[in-house]
Amino acid sequence: MSFVSEGVAVVTGAGSGIGRALALRLAEKGSAVALADVDEAGMMETVSLLGKRRAAVSTHVVDVADEEAMRNFADDVVARHGRVTLLINNAGVALYGNFEEIALDDFRWLMGINFWGTVYGVKYFLPVLRRQARGHIANLSSVFGMVAPPGQCAYATSKFAVRGFTEALRHELAGSNVGVSVVHPAGVKTSIARRARLAAGVPETRKTEGIATLDRLATSSPEQAAERILRGIERRQQRILIGAAARVIDVMQRMRPASYWKLMEKRYNLTP
Repeated sequence: MSFVSEGVAVVTGAGSGIGRALALRLAEKGSAVALADVDEAGMMETVSLLGKRRAAVSTHVVDVADEEAMRNFADDVVARHGRVTLLINNAGVALYGNFEEIALDDFRWLMGINFWGTVYGVKYFLPVLRRQARGHIANLSSVFGMVAPPGQCAYATSKFAVRGFTEALRHELAGSNVGVSVVHPAGVKTSIARRARLAAGVPETRKTEGIATLDRLATSSPEQAAERILRGIERRQQRILIGAAARVIDVMQRMRPASYWKLMEKRYNLTP
């Protein structure tokens, strides 16, 4: 069975960026899609872009950090589509500020979406996937789930957590009908940096500088990222790296696990 043309795919964070590109590509290939986002306007724009490529599609306004909402979301998808063969936990947010600058409430907000949203998605969709002949889960980590830069303490924490959760889950489901992939994008041109929350007391220039750096390093489009993710899922790849930077940074971390940041500062001309 093809996971990207013959099934029912659930995509969170479908209102923009990689999530939107995944929704469009899945529908183009003939998959039914269940789209979720807390941003209803953005999600409906995604639906409008599906056009005639649209297969069976449902939309769900969901805060992935809300466990009850995620439980109801899974029930609703099954009621509308009857089954789920692919789950892509893509929803995510960012936060600017060093650890000493950010409030714990902001840290909890980010973890609720990036980490707990992923956990809730797996918890409530896995039983549905188990009932299929073959199913697959893809969880979006980040290149910052492999390396942890200054100023991204909360974000890196969440993405390292997603990576660890996904790898343990993959080992637990080894030999079953459900495959598991962790995705590590780097340098993808999305709006996550522009939409990031700024910690109280952190100057706006910090965010502006961060956006400029990410724009300079961004070499992949959301469409390219989506295509790579779906190709990796079809191949049942356990680890999917997106973008040349992800591959380079992966090597740096392996070579210098305790001092990779100095290599990254030099290669990418980053401000210490």
